[in-house]
Amino acid sequence: MKTTLLILAAGMGSRYGGLKQMDEFGPNGETILDYSIYDAIKAGFDKIVFVVREFFKDDFIKFFDGKFDDRVEVHYVAQELFMIPEGSTYSAKREKPWGTAHAVWVAKDVIDEPFAAINADDYYGKESFYTLVNFFKSNQKAATEKYSLVGYKLINTLSRHGTVNRGVCDTNERGELVGINERLKVGFTKDDRIAYPDTNGKNVYLDPNTLVSMNMWGFYPSYFDYAEDYFRNFLNENEDDLKYEFFIPLLIDKLMADGDEQVEVLSCDAEWFGVTYKEDKPFAVEALNRLIEEGVYPKKLWDH
Repeated sequence: MKTTLLILAAGMGSRYGGLKQMDEFGPNGETILDYSIYDAIKAGFDKIVFVVREFFKDDFIKFFDGKFDDRVEVHYVAQELFMIPEGSTYSAKREKPWGTAHAVWVAKDVIDEPFAAINADDYYGKESFYTLVNFFKSNQKAATEKYSLVGYKLINTLSRHGTVNRGVCDTNERGELVGINERLKVGFTKDDRIAYPDTNGKNVYLDPNTLVSMNMWGFYPSYFDYAEDYFRNFLNENEDDLKYEFFIPLLIDKLMADGDEQVEVLSCDAEWFGVTYKEDKPFAVEALNRLIEEGVYPKKLWDH
């Protein structure tokens, strides 16, 4: 069974101060993205699709060219504002593309197999890629198609350097996603528990093993038809809103509400970390060096 890893790499990195997709974190200039691709290939993914912006596409291709294209099929797709369903329109005042659900949709012409979607600037851990490959394999003979979301244990996604926002997965008795509840300012308390403040500033405590979404999804090609239909409606309803974005969870909520798709939440023990700000980089570098010392990765990742 062929499987694709779709990497959402079109972000501008405004809060980071540059294109973090090509920033170096490993001891030999490896990006965080390099480690995700390495893990995906090891897990059994056989095609990589990058979604980038046209203005840095050539530089992006040059940066990654020759690293792994002898091991896996590689495609590059641009996400641009004008890429919308035929017959749709948008305000001429709109300046940036339409968000993550749109970024996935623009890859429709190069994907016709089960695929995972991840952010380019997040480290997901090797276990997560095996989790998704095993999900796709187990669903080959299933009577009904299901999408999936890799759920990370909350304790494996937190930082000791401050609070974070996390999407807590609400599931039914079958382990299917019911909804994602956004919790703000989640962090460690003075007594080393995990909590977030309610509207009155009082701590609401969370189990360390609570599953949260870090935007690692498992989809099938049916996604593209769903996304196109919903995107048409999205454009009609939000034509005058110049900043509103078409996010993956918006589409998923719609599909679950309409009964079109169910999403299975896959528990994963991997450690996650990401880089939103420049200040996050030393922690990420330290974490990768620790994984190299533990033998998870070779010191030179793409040593041919």
